[in-house]
Order: sequence, then C-alpha cells, then structure tokens
Amino acid sequence: MIKALLFDVDGTLADTERDGHRPAFNAAFQEFGLDWNWDVALYGQLLAVTGGKERMKYYVENFRPDYVKPSDFDVMVAALHKAKTAHYTRMLAQGGIPLRPGVKRLLQEARDQGLILGVATTTTPENVTELLRHSLAPDGPEWFQVIAAGDIVPAKKPAPDIYVWAMRQLGLKPEECLAFEDSENGIRSSLGANLRTVVTINDYTRDHDFSGALAVLSDLGESGAPYERLDPAAKGERGVLDMARLRSWLE
Repeated sequence: MIKALLFDVDGTLADTERDGHRPAFNAAFQEFGLDWNWDVALYGQLLAVTGGKERMKYYVENFRPDYVKPSDFDVMVAALHKAKTAHYTRMLAQGGIPLRPGVKRLLQEARDQGLILGVATTTTPENVTELLRHSLAPDGPEWFQVIAAGDIVPAKKPAPDIYVWAMRQLGLKPEECLAFEDSENGIRSSLGANLRTVVTINDYTRDHDFSGALAVLSDLGESGAPYERLDPAAKGERGVLDMARLRSWLE
C-alpha cells in the first residue's frame, strides 16, 4: 500500500536547471565581479555534481585552473550561493518557471486521495518553498508534509541520506513510498534508499542510466498531451500518469 509520494525538485517538479538556476548563478558571479559564465553546455557537465556550493568548487577545480582561490574561498562560495538563491527566488516570484506537465494534476489527485506528499532534494529550502508558492499554489508548501532539502543531511545525492531522512520524519518504510526523479544521481539516491522510482527525463538527463526505475517517462502527461514511456519494459506506451496507473504498475 503506497502511503506517500516523494519528489525531487529540480528537473522533476519543474525544468529549473537550464533557465532558472543557471542564469541565477551567472547573475551572482556578475554581482561578485567574477568572470565566470556557465553556458548551457557547460552547465550540463556541471550537473554531474549535486549541490550548488559543491558545483562551484568543482567548476573551479576542473575548469578554471587559472583562478587563484582566496584564503576565505569557502566563505566566498557560501556568499555566492546565498546571492544566487536570491536571484533565483526573484525569478520565481515573477512566475518565470512553470511546473512540468502533469505535476500539479498528480499532486492534487494524490492529495485528494489522502496520500502524503514529500520533497527530497539537494536544493535549498528557500528554492523549494518559493517554487511551490509561485508555481503550484499560494499554499503550495503546505501541501507537503515533509520538505527535506539543502544541507539537512551532509551527504548529498547520489547518497540515499536525504530520502532516508524524509522517510524517518514521516515514520514510513520504503515499501510505503514512491519516489520521482529525473537524473542518474537522483535514481541512485532513491534506489539506495530502497525506493521504487518513476523517472521523468529532461534535456540534460535523457542519456542517463535509469536502470532499476519502475518506469522512465518523457513527463507525467496531460489530457491531449500524453507522456511517452521510454524504458524497455513498455517502450512507446503513451498516457496520463494518475494514481490508478501508478497502482497498476506497482502491482
């Protein structure tokens, strides 16, 4: 019996990476007088690393050998990340980042049926609540019983810790939950927590390895715009993902 749906955020609830986080990072770099610029292709490579602060450190180590790190580099990175979050939340407040197809519909249906909703993500709590408030509903954050986000656990995805923490807060077992992810790091995290997982790909993750997924979809589908199933088990299947179909897959 499924009691809870646990969602990743970036790339899963909304296509936030390319047109949200990436320009927000660039705005923060410009604000701090840095000549760093993350174009679309480069950002795709940087997404191999989860966590914004970790991503900036990875960028410096692997793409900017010419950059001389100041003695307070870690402090600077934390300040950059805070500035980036401010730029990102301003974008959200302007309504610039919609939810992916089918997301609001499935969330509403699950909620109407009494299922618990939760978030398990490496992005900051502010990013999550602002996205939910501006792209889902004014009371969007209250739809979710647990929001496990940011540095609440030290080991980020692909470690399973964030999912384990969320389930512990809910008092639920893995077999009582279903995860939704969009990336290889994400599904490694959810499977590591023994969670069955539905994947919705995006432009950055369509070539990732999703072995072990319950299903791999183009999106969750809407009436008149069905999802396309991409995993070998039912490749080419089209439809709208609702609770009835989810339960049929789980059975």
